[in-house]
Amino acid sequence: MLTQTKKENLGKLKLEYEQLRASHDDLLKMIAESELPEMVYNSNAIENSTLTLKETEKILLAQALMRDVSLRETYEATNLARVIKYLWTRPNYELSVENFELLHQMLLGGINDDYAGRIRRSGEYVRVGWHIAPAPEWVKSMLEDSIHQYNSNDNYFLEKIAEFHLQFETIHPFCDGNGRMGRLIINLQLAALGYPPVIIRNKGKREEYYPIFDEWRDKHKPDKFSDYLYLALSESFHKRLAYLRGSEIVKLSDYIKQNALNASATTNAAKRQTIPAFRQEGIWRIGCFTTGSPPNRARAGTDWRG
Repeated sequence: MLTQTKKENLGKLKLEYEQLRASHDDLLKMIAESELPEMVYNSNAIENSTLTLKETEKILLAQALMRDVSLRETYEATNLARVIKYLWTRPNYELSVENFELLHQMLLGGINDDYAGRIRRSGEYVRVGWHIAPAPEWVKSMLEDSIHQYNSNDNYFLEKIAEFHLQFETIHPFCDGNGRMGRLIINLQLAALGYPPVIIRNKGKREEYYPIFDEWRDKHKPDKFSDYLYLALSESFHKRLAYLRGSEIVKLSDYIKQNALNASATTNAAKRQTIPAFRQEGIWRIGCFTTGSPPNRARAGTDWRG
């Protein structure tokens, strides 16, 4: 379970976010559009896509690449971006097997039309590492049970989302695309509650993301993933709040130099989200002044607390 301190931290971030976002819809849309390639790249890279972030950006902008890439990887990028943008306009999209199948059709259409848009059928088994997913005959009822449990569960929202994701990936309802679908659903659930999206990152997946599933299957505890989502959501808040406040955004490395800080300790604080740092295109950054103060790079980083 998340500590009370972490819950209170998220509550404070959410309150400020709600106070500042009202008149800044265009800015928030711009932030979402700017991080779309990063979201697409990371989710596909977790599934072993060879595309780089820059290549993903170029594909989404319909620009030529410097090397030949497979048609499948191109479709994986454009399809995932299309589903994300589709859900931007549907923050209250209902959780249901039928809606999951619709999203899956959009995700895998043109990639594998034999599997796109439907849960596994009789005889279709899948495995991830040593884990063999439940028999296809059980998939629909297990998904429906998970949805019902999520909707009726009165636990803290991140704990509910974490548990649903772990159940979804354990069920592995589709023949392909389960990881990308599960990460889409996380942001769908967050949006319905008024929270910004998170990015599940490819970097560190073997040390941070994958072991979470082993613990769930061994102990049925979502605690590690709740903590993982806490960090991702805190980072998402810090990014948006930095822009909503009108802060100057600088690289964390520059912030460290300008303030003569210990590089290792400050970077670890960013990873633990005990300072309001966030990543853009994989680089840690921080907001350094509040609205009403003129940008001044000589003093950048001295008053990020406002």
